Amino acid sequence: MSTTDTNSGRRNVREPSFGFWWRSYAMLVKEFIQLRRDRVSFAMIVMLPVMQLVLFGFAINTTPRHLPTAVLLQEDSDLARSILKAMENTAYFRFTHEVHSVAEFDDLLQSGKVLFGVEIPRGFERAVRRGDHPALLVAADATDPVAAGSALGTLNGIVQTALAHDLQAGDPPSTPFEIRAHSRYNPAASSRLNIVPGLVGTILTMTMLIFTALSVTREIERGTMESLLSMPIKPVEVMFGKIIPYVIVGFVQATLIIGIGVLLFGVPILGSLATLALLTTLFITTNLAIGYTFSTIVQNQLQAMQLSMMFFLPSILLSGFMFPFAGMPRWAQYIGECLPLTHFVRIVRAIMLKGATIQNLQYDTIALTALMLLAMTIAVTRFRRTLD
Repeated sequence: MSTTDTNSGRRNVREPSFGFWWRSYAMLVKEFIQLRRDRVSFAMIVMLPVMQLVLFGFAINTTPRHLPTAVLLQEDSDLARSILKAMENTAYFRFTHEVHSVAEFDDLLQSGKVLFGVEIPRGFERAVRRGDHPALLVAADATDPVAAGSALGTLNGIVQTALAHDLQAGDPPSTPFEIRAHSRYNPAASSRLNIVPGLVGTILTMTMLIFTALSVTREIERGTMESLLSMPIKPVEVMFGKIIPYVIVGFVQATLIIGIGVLLFGVPILGSLATLALLTTLFITTNLAIGYTFSTIVQNQLQAMQLSMMFFLPSILLSGFMFPFAGMPRWAQYIGECLPLTHFVRIVRAIMLKGATIQNLQYDTIALTALMLLAMTIAVTRFRRTLD
C-alpha cells in the first residue's frame, strides 16, 4: 500500500460523534474532584462572599450610634440630669463613665476608652436661672472625624429639649446656656490624620502575614523541608529563625510609612518614639506568629495566600481603621477585639495624635501580648506535629 493510500486512510478515520464533549466532560469532573480535595480553596469560595455580606450588612455602620461618653458632673441637679438624658435620647451618646476630676476626664479621652466627655460645672443650674448664660463643655476625640462629626451635629437641638420640663414660664426666653464643643487631637477634622496612622498597621498586617505564611509552605514545595526536619533543631528555634528576619523587615517598613506620613502628610508624633517603636515591634511579632501558624495549616503557597486574605478582610473592616469601631454591634466588637490590628490602630493613633503613654495603653498592650503568645503556642504545637 502506498504512502498516499495510508494517509488517505488516516484521514478517513472519523472521531466519535461526541468525542470533544466527552473529553471536556472528563476534564470538568477532574477539576471538581481536585477542587473538592483542596479544602482551603473550597472554603474560600463559600466563606468569602458570606463573610463580606455579613460584615457589610450587619457590622458596618457609617453613622455610628451609642458612642461611649464620660461625664464630669460637678453638680447633681435636675437640669444637669435633663441635659444628659437629652443627649442619650439622640442615640449618639452612651454614658459609660462618671468621673470626679479633670485628670480622669482627660485620661479616658487620651486612652480611647471614651470618644466624648461632658463637663457640667458647679452651680450650673443656679447660673441658668439667674440668666448668667453659663457654658457646658463637650470634648470630642476627633481622631475619628466621622464618629465625632455626626454626634456633635446633634448638640444644637439638645438645649431646647433639656429645657422643656425644667424651666418654668417666668424663666428667660432666650437660650439660657451654651454648649461649647471642643474637638481634641484633630480639630480640623483632617482625614489624613485619621488614615495615615491606621495605614501603618494595615500595611504591616498584610505584608507580615503573607511573608511568614509563605515561609514554611515554600520549604515544602521546594523539597527543603525534609532536610530541615533531619537537622537537630527544635520547633521553637525554627520559628524564631524564620520570624526574626521579618521583624527587622517589618520595622523598616513601619519606619518608612511613618516617615512618609510625617514628612509628606504632616502627621504629628506627639508621643514617645521609643514607646511607638516598642509596641510596633510587638504588633509585627504578633502578625508574624499568626502568619507562621497559617503556614503550618496549609499545604501550598496558594492556600497560604488565600488564608492570609481571609484573615485580612475582617481585620481591615472590624478594626476601626475604615469604620468607627464604637458604632459596630456588640458581637462585631467582640470579634474585633480578637484581631491584632484593632489594638494597634488604637495604639498608633493614640501615640501619634494624642501623645499617649504606655500607661494609657495598658489594655491594648496586654491584649497584643496575649494574642502573640497564643499564636506562637499554636504555631509551635502544630510544627511539632509536622516533625512527628
